[in-house]
Amino acid sequence: MRVGEQPLRLAVVGDELAAGVGDPKGLGWVGRVAARTPTATPPAVLTLAVPGETSTALGARWEEEADRRFASDADNRLVIGLGRADIGAGLSLARSRLNLANILDVAEQRRIPAFVVGPPPGRPADTDRLADLSAAYADVATRRRVPYVDTFTPLAAHEQWLADMAAGDGVLPSQAGYGLMAWLVLHTGWHTWLGLPDDTL
Repeated sequence: MRVGEQPLRLAVVGDELAAGVGDPKGLGWVGRVAARTPTATPPAVLTLAVPGETSTALGARWEEEADRRFASDADNRLVIGLGRADIGAGLSLARSRLNLANILDVAEQRRIPAFVVGPPPGRPADTDRLADLSAAYADVATRRRVPYVDTFTPLAAHEQWLADMAAGDGVLPSQAGYGLMAWLVLHTGWHTWLGLPDDTL
């Protein structure tokens, strides 16, 4: 099936980062990415966010919630925006890996194409654990040949990201930070995943 033969529906599951909380423009990375997704008919981008959600909780709800937004006559796809809550909740890396693996395996069984966006840097005290968590998520996705956007590594020492975080509460990015996340998504296989020409603008 070629892209464009059916209307595109993207269910975006994640926490407050997926919803763009903290962005004065109200776009977050999801809105910015949607605006740069050149389909003949604008895609239906449906953000299903729960603040502070762990990967365990996400794994328990995504299927039912996505199903309510999918349609039999649409090109239904799943975007997974992973947050940082597993660290605060004390989940082991093994548990976080398993949670993502289960989501991706179910999506594959149901032939729902998936795309994973990893957690960005947060509080300095969490840096080492976030690096490990992002690497673990990347490994799970790569083993399943699912696109994974590493937002942690490029932003951990990025001056604009750090300044944006410092200007706020140190947890949520603002306009500049979400813009950086969107750029990483757009330049890490997004258009290829959708079967669209690369965004070269």
